[in-house]
Amino acid sequence: MLINDLLTEKKMTKYRLAKKSGVPQTTVTDICSGKAKIKNCSGETIYKLAKALDVSMELLVADSVEYRAGFETFKSNVCHAVKDMGDIDFIIDILESDEIRKLYHKQWYPESLYMLAMVDYLSRENDLPLCKEYNDIRTMRLAEPIFPASIIAMSAVSKSDKPKNDSVSAAIPEFMRFNIVENEVRNVC
Repeated sequence: MLINDLLTEKKMTKYRLAKKSGVPQTTVTDICSGKAKIKNCSGETIYKLAKALDVSMELLVADSVEYRAGFETFKSNVCHAVKDMGDIDFIIDILESDEIRKLYHKQWYPESLYMLAMVDYLSRENDLPLCKEYNDIRTMRLAEPIFPASIIAMSAVSKSDKPKNDSVSAAIPEFMRFNIVENEVRNVC
């Protein structure tokens, strides 16, 4: 945990941090032990700890705050990773890192299902067997379809569902299984 590293680096005890910051020692102890999450602390507590440790507030919370990019950005990053790494290396990397399960446990369902659909699609394209570790996730499906932003824009401009309907008809089956409408994963710039 970052705060413990800072205490070691600054040769400071939890007791001294509590006294210097004005944050109760039980709070400091709970944060250091992981019993309390720094991301759940008030801004005032984070400010006092940061000031006492002579670091920025951002540095104190950096490890506990997760950034979730938009789904279109996520999809683009995945497609670029496939292009850069190649199909097989991408599959190996995703399966070894267990990224699908990690995303699923964060309850980032669209991202988890997109990643699983990509692995399943690339497995089919390369005549590889499916990884059975994700059979439980394969039973999931998003409640509403997710369309590419370009299809949503075309439907809005044309004031018609035809672009959406055409997109569903041409969707890659591995993605459509999860209610993700995806037609092209190879043609990325």
